[in-house]
Amino acid sequence: MTSGGISQVGPPFRADHVGSLLRPPVLRDARRRRESGEIGAEQLRAVEDDAIRDVIKMQKVAGLSSATDGEFRRASWHMDFIYALGGISKSDERLHVKFHNLAGDLEFSPPGLQVDGKVRLDAPIFADHFRFLQSHVDPGVTPKLTIPSPSMVYYRGGRAAVSESVYPDLEEFYADLSAAYQAQIAAMAGLGCRYLQLDDTSLAYLNDPAQRELVARMGGDPDSQHLRNIATMNAALAERPEGLTVTTHLCRGNFRSSWVASGSYEFVAEALFGELAVDGFFLEFDDERSGGFEPLRFVPKDKKVVLGLVTTKRPELEDPDVLVRRIEEASQYVDIGQLCLSPQCGFSSTEEGNDLTPDDQLRKLELIVATADRVWGGH
Repeated sequence: MTSGGISQVGPPFRADHVGSLLRPPVLRDARRRRESGEIGAEQLRAVEDDAIRDVIKMQKVAGLSSATDGEFRRASWHMDFIYALGGISKSDERLHVKFHNLAGDLEFSPPGLQVDGKVRLDAPIFADHFRFLQSHVDPGVTPKLTIPSPSMVYYRGGRAAVSESVYPDLEEFYADLSAAYQAQIAAMAGLGCRYLQLDDTSLAYLNDPAQRELVARMGGDPDSQHLRNIATMNAALAERPEGLTVTTHLCRGNFRSSWVASGSYEFVAEALFGELAVDGFFLEFDDERSGGFEPLRFVPKDKKVVLGLVTTKRPELEDPDVLVRRIEEASQYVDIGQLCLSPQCGFSSTEEGNDLTPDDQLRKLELIVATADRVWGGH
């Protein structure tokens, strides 16, 4: 079943994963103790270090060619990064995001954000996180850094969160945001990062009519917001250093095995695949809520698509024969040589994690590696 297509020398790999991994109980306990003042920052850091060493080993056992730190030093996949940007602070107000699952609904209410100064990069974000990861992976394993895409900053609050006294013209906000990301990307490449992932919910959410209505209420244009977001991401990548592979993961929400949005990628597909200047797309395709593979017809020949066919929201293990068949179905729209396989999302986008055990997580990653080897003859 092996086919031609673009080279598989670098990332994304035939068998890959999105980035976040289940936090062990000892780490979650240490974080609670730190918040209550029972332990200091150095004690928490020591627990994080041990947990990250262990999760790097787990990824090796699974057979993966890339490794992340599981986002173990973060509470959230995106807000820890966004709050570290200059000109952005936590808001007194809370966001109210309704998530859905098979049992009903639940609400996620993190603090909001406010852009109350000129957006800038005061210092590289997660630099120490990456240095630690880089120093503990084995030779031949590619350390991968995940950060939120720049479009998440606006999407988390809309025009109301961006001070009109600081940015009377939103285009100036977007320009400063892209410049801050350019500086971040250059700094990480300077540390030796060769695999960077921009995580984004906005472009996937916009496929859902209910989310487009939300954009309109936030003061945006639901028909063109995806174009604005793509332009912002492209500006952030405009000075991308040579040798750095950049992918994006497009998620419809992931919190305690629940989701926010539904719908095919069709609404954004032509602009997304044709214009976004990344090397690969991690896409959710784990159930009917994600729609079919038809939008992949817009993927150019020089891009990779990482099919998120293995769900992180449930512990049940997928049938490998079904995974192979679905990869074959996707190859009707994009050459199989451009395809890879991964989980549909992270296992723990927030520190709470999804409703799986560490053993479930390992078995799913091993399944991805075994299936990739079966389809492509070794990843």
